[in-house]
Amino acid sequence: MHPDNPQPRTIAQVAESIRSDALIAYPTDSCYALGCRLGSRDGIDRIRAIRRLDDRHHFTLVCQDFAQLGQFVRIDNDVFRAIKASTPGSYTFILPATREVPRMLQHPKKKTVGVRIPDHVVTQALLAELGEPLLSSTLLLPDEDEPMTQGWEIKDRLDHVLDAVVDSGDCGTEPTTVIDFSGGEAEIVRKGAGDTSRFE
Repeated sequence: MHPDNPQPRTIAQVAESIRSDALIAYPTDSCYALGCRLGSRDGIDRIRAIRRLDDRHHFTLVCQDFAQLGQFVRIDNDVFRAIKASTPGSYTFILPATREVPRMLQHPKKKTVGVRIPDHVVTQALLAELGEPLLSSTLLLPDEDEPMTQGWEIKDRLDHVLDAVVDSGDCGTEPTTVIDFSGGEAEIVRKGAGDTSRFE
């Protein structure tokens, strides 16, 4: 798929497969990620199995824009301004979840969820076609230090556990920077592709 001009027909096909409970690998502005429909228990279970995640792992809702993001997290004015200044971009923000977020996606104790707005043409086209956030997690395999960067490699190694690989060429190897705003102040959880200086 062309990274700057994705074919609408292909995007529509991928979106339809997601609506039908498919689990995909797709490129973002940081690195490849696993994605499925927001309410897909099967997709969540498959992501947990592929990455060997425990129930404390923060899943991320990848949103098209702030209007969509605001449906799923509670956010005050100060936090809104801080996030708006750095999105779209390679950041994941942890915030208190609203009732729109299925309980199985929330942190079991904190009732929080990760959200992000990516700066990637293919991902944005897919989100626009889908009309809802993608449930997502970095495509980082157990015992590996960096995510895979090539669509063909992902297809070669994970074709048996994925329904589709959206290949738009090379992708980065650095996951998003994670900022926890659930306590009101910015707490840097992970330094990644996004510049942390504005949050320090």
